[in-house]
Amino acid sequence: MEQRNIIGLEPDPKDESLDDRKARLKRQADFYRVGIVHSRATIRQGSRPEALFHNAIDHATFAVRSRIDTLLRPTGINVATIMPYAVSLFGFLTRKRLVKPALGILAAAAGVAYYVQQRRSKAAY
Repeated sequence: MEQRNIIGLEPDPKDESLDDRKARLKRQADFYRVGIVHSRATIRQGSRPEALFHNAIDHATFAVRSRIDTLLRPTGINVATIMPYAVSLFGFLTRKRLVKPALGILAAAAGVAYYVQQRRSKAAY
């Protein structure tokens, strides 16, 4: 049984008639045209303001997440393991209307941590 190339992108030099060669070239041209149409549609979609904004947000969140992951690396945890707990805690705080007090406590804790870190670095020298 003879195997024929269905798509016809690779030429079969043996026993290729003129009609087969024309059909193969037409299929190649069709694939080329479809590729160009697809590329143009991808460029148009990517240049829309919504897509640009979405990509910018993705890059920003990736940068923040990678920074947090590097800070958490010595502890052995990462953002993906913390996020379910953080989301449920944030939902609880918003339901009880405790977001502002929680931000105040977080800022105070960050200030204390900064102070302790500065004090340790001065004591080391």
